[in-house]
Amino acid sequence: MKKKIVAIVGARPQFIKHAPIELAFKETFNLITIHTGQHYDKNMSEVFFDELKLDKPNYKFNLGGGSHGAQTGKMLIEIEQVLQKENPDACIVYGDTNSTLAGCLAAAKLNIPVIHIEAGLRSYNKAMPEEINRIATDHMSSLLFCPNENARENLVSENIINNVFVTGDIMADMLRIAQSKLIPKSEPYVYATIHRPYNTDNPHRLEDLFRTLNNLTDLVIFSLHPRTKKIANDNNIKLSMFENIQFIDPVGYFDNVNYICNSLLTITDSGGIQKEAYILKTKCITIRSETEWIETLENNWNHLVYEELGDILAYYHVKPGTHDANLYGDGYTANRILDIILQHLN
Repeated sequence: MKKKIVAIVGARPQFIKHAPIELAFKETFNLITIHTGQHYDKNMSEVFFDELKLDKPNYKFNLGGGSHGAQTGKMLIEIEQVLQKENPDACIVYGDTNSTLAGCLAAAKLNIPVIHIEAGLRSYNKAMPEEINRIATDHMSSLLFCPNENARENLVSENIINNVFVTGDIMADMLRIAQSKLIPKSEPYVYATIHRPYNTDNPHRLEDLFRTLNNLTDLVIFSLHPRTKKIANDNNIKLSMFENIQFIDPVGYFDNVNYICNSLLTITDSGGIQKEAYILKTKCITIRSETEWIETLENNWNHLVYEELGDILAYYHVKPGTHDANLYGDGYTANRILDIILQHLN
């Protein structure tokens, strides 16, 4: 009889991480998926399930929006009910979102082993909700799968040493799958995605960001997160005044990878896009004061810019150096995770 595993997703990066896991696991395990609805906008949710050919979730909640506490609390209640009904052998959570924390808490309280994929990341900035989520999740997990050696060392420093495995990065699996769908673009451009509250909630900073990007010498294609768009509209920031920026709606996974791969430079405050840019050999500038993916900073593949937005212009033409093609694994992480889980559940 197949072991039953419940996987919990809720945000765009988790759909991407779950796709290769579902592909590798569905023949071996009875895989049940909960979609918390944390990302409820169609362009941030349904399009990924369709495009990545994910099975429809077995359970889907509509719990997006609200404060962190309210959102996490609602998820905890709903997830607990499903776990009690399904009584799985283990529960998989991904990354560092509110869905991750709620799923981990619900499972741990029911004595269901928690499997954390993308464990051990640290920004060492506890003002970030994601940092709180990932620390708490790692300390409650039974199996921890790290994308690289840096992540494992972070766990060791917190005395988490049992059942910790360095398997490579699950997003490298998805990028391997995506390679055949990439289409070259001829016109030079910079690709930008900005959505974090510390870059968008202050309308003056948001407008300064737009103005700085507008002054770049190449066209900027800016994928406009629904939240960023709403803040701009609410504060009468007229996007049409930035003539060198082409604003587009959020795109699906393969289009996003294509934009990153073909760009001269990617500018982002996303965690995952920094890593995708590195794997795709695209230089990145990250609009944050810190990063979980510190290895991307080596050899000028990624630069951190926060207080002084003018540094974007300073780093714009800096050429990156040596690239490590195996930094995030060989693209077959899901298979290694499957083998380890089988050993432990048996």
